[in-house]
Amino acid sequence: MTPAPEAGTPAPASDARAPEPSPLVLPRPPARRARSRTYTLVVRALGPVGLLVLWWAASTTGALTPDVLASPAQVLDAVGELWGNGQLPDALATSLTRSGIGLVIGLVTGLTLGVVTGFTRLGDELLDSSLQTLRTIPFLSLVPLFMVWFGINETAKILLIAVATTFPMYVSTAGGVRDTDRRLVEAMRAFGLGRLAIVRQVVLPGALPSLLAGLRLSMTLSVIALIAAEEINATEGIGYLMAQAQSYARTDVLAVCILVYGLLGLTADVLVRGLERVLMPWRTAGPGGGGAR
Repeated sequence: MTPAPEAGTPAPASDARAPEPSPLVLPRPPARRARSRTYTLVVRALGPVGLLVLWWAASTTGALTPDVLASPAQVLDAVGELWGNGQLPDALATSLTRSGIGLVIGLVTGLTLGVVTGFTRLGDELLDSSLQTLRTIPFLSLVPLFMVWFGINETAKILLIAVATTFPMYVSTAGGVRDTDRRLVEAMRAFGLGRLAIVRQVVLPGALPSLLAGLRLSMTLSVIALIAAEEINATEGIGYLMAQAQSYARTDVLAVCILVYGLLGLTADVLVRGLERVLMPWRTAGPGGGGAR
């Protein structure tokens, strides 16, 4: 038997050492490869280029006849013809003026109503139910009524575009204003800020994502409403060119007008995206520099 250690004698040190705690490892977010601007543009262009190739192939093989739709070459010739005689620049300037004036009226009206109903309880109780009811009425159904009220002049066309663009801006603004942090609003009131100052310095900046979403929808609808407005006995504009081309079965000119409307909508979307990058750079400054888009 092993003798017991005497009292007061220190116990022998054990050979087994306690395991040391492993050092903490910082989590690493998944790395994302930055995409170059050229790569993004090429990928975005694949869809339109593919459609153009299919259009050209169908026209070349005879599957698509000129009485159904003109070929890309014929459409380019029509663009040169309309631009050379001044019809396309004049029509484009007229249509942009109509769309721009109607859009500005709609944006200002929708923004004002959205702030009033979203920020004040009285405004919400007085206006919101009526505006939501009017929002459900298709703006195309107002064309005959506007013709009776305002005739076939520019007023009817501009107001139709204004009505179409008011409600997307109103809904987005009201929702964004309601989502503003009420504690922040109360804190600003405690510092002595008035209602207008709170709206300008707190509410509108906080609702900026919703405002830009409403702006994008309104700008897109302004082009759609422009097409409908220019059906009201227009004597100028892209719609007038389409009516003339329809009378003479000019599918090349019809294709030009349709492409112009499409480019107007695309330009509006690009402008809003650029505005988002300027006003909200954090949305596109994610890992890899590309954000979620």
